[in-house]
Order: sequence, then C-alpha cells, then structure tokens
Amino acid sequence: MMRHIAILALLLSLLVPDALAQKAKKQDKTNYHLIAHRGGVVDSTSAENSLAALQKAADKGYYMVELDLRLTKDSVLIIHHDRNFKRYYGVDTPVGEMTWDEVSQLVGDRGNSVLKFEEALKFCSENGLEVMVDNKIRGNDTTLFTGVVDLLKQYNLHTNALMIGTEESTEFFTGKIKLSCTRKQLEDNMKKPGYKPSHYYLFSGNISKEEAKWASKNKIMAVGAINAWGMKSADKMEEARERANALKASGVKYFQIDSIFDVFFQ
Repeated sequence: MMRHIAILALLLSLLVPDALAQKAKKQDKTNYHLIAHRGGVVDSTSAENSLAALQKAADKGYYMVELDLRLTKDSVLIIHHDRNFKRYYGVDTPVGEMTWDEVSQLVGDRGNSVLKFEEALKFCSENGLEVMVDNKIRGNDTTLFTGVVDLLKQYNLHTNALMIGTEESTEFFTGKIKLSCTRKQLEDNMKKPGYKPSHYYLFSGNISKEEAKWASKNKIMAVGAINAWGMKSADKMEEARERANALKASGVKYFQIDSIFDVFFQ
C-alpha cells in the first residue's frame, strides 16, 4: 500500500509542475489578454480562420480568437473574412452564392479549408480559447441568429463571448452577447431603458487614459485594436508598436491584434 502511495506521489510530482507550466504559459502575456484577429495566428503557413491558425493561437496562449462569421447559399454558418473566396482559394465567387458542399471542397494555397462555425467553436472549447464573433451577415434573421447564440451556449463559450455586430442585428444580440461600441454609442446606450454595462464593451484603436478610466468606473470592458489594415504609415510595425505602448500606458488590458504584433506584449 505504502509503495503504491509513493509511486502515486512521484507521478504527481512529475505531472503537477508540467500542468503549472502550461498554465503559466497561457498567462505569460504580462497580464494582457490577447485576441487573435482574423481567426488565429496568421502567417506564411497558416491562413486566416483556418484550423492551423486556431491551433497556433492556442499553442501561444492567446486568450481569445476573432471568428469572421458568414453564411453559405444553403444557410450553413462558416468562418471566412472576405465576401468571396479569391484570396487563398482563387475562386472569385461570393460566399452567399456557394453551397456548403461546394465550399467544403475548396483547398487553399496553404493547405487550408473553410471551417464551419461550429467546428471552430468546438476547437476553441476544447483548447481553452474564448471567442470574438465578427458578424458579417447582413439583415436580422432572428431564427438564424438564435442558432448562433445556441451554438455558443452548446460549447460553453457564451459567457465571455464578444461580438462586432451590425446595426440591423444590434437589438437582437443585446443582452445575449457583449457588443462592441464607441464611447459615444455607450453614452447613448446608458440613457436607454434596461441598459447594463455587461451588454457592451468599448472597442477602439485609440483609447486614452481618461477613456480607460471612464470605462473602468462604469464597469465596461475596454478592448484596444491593433490591426494592420488600420495603419497609415509605411512602417506598420513601428506604428503598431507606438499604438501598443499608448494603449498599455492608458491601462488597457485586452487587445485584439494581428498576430504579427504579439511581440509587443512579451
């Protein structure tokens, strides 16, 4: 009996440090929570919204990934950024004009394939990633959007989920998923019946110290954005570094970034 206990203790001594190391790795972003823009860590071998990009985000300890939500011709929810499949797949056809059967046969130039929204949620749930949903579906199909919420609940991702929404669907998603807002929108929402700070988050590439304090005082989550598409200068890395430093100095702790910029948070 004592021998079995000793063996068990030895095994625990080997396993626990490893578990702690993995946990530390997950949190080793100097107290910042990083959200991987366009579906994970995108580089020369992993495409946007691909399984490989999601895997790299999980491996690197990202807190969350942004998933670009679109709909096929036959109403299958997928994750894909562009309106068509020209980039990566060489198919200049709108997403909404292709069925899932057609989309599922596409093979990208990095060996990638298009993922169903549910496939991505399942991966995130199993690998400790929260989700930000960039809703690119126009209109306000409440039956369809109820399905989106139900999937988030099914994979236990609804509690911390964030959404970059559309004007048409704002009313439906309010109170179901935390929605992105400017400060002006937040101030307007505060005047509406039923307002709750937990329904929204401040989302901007330029959050001042005063705005960060205002958000904190009002119990509103603040998320800074550092995306290459928004950079104005020729030296995007330098501009991104300056923006990251400014946002960190303001007290922002959550950042939606292109993965190339995560070097500013190490």
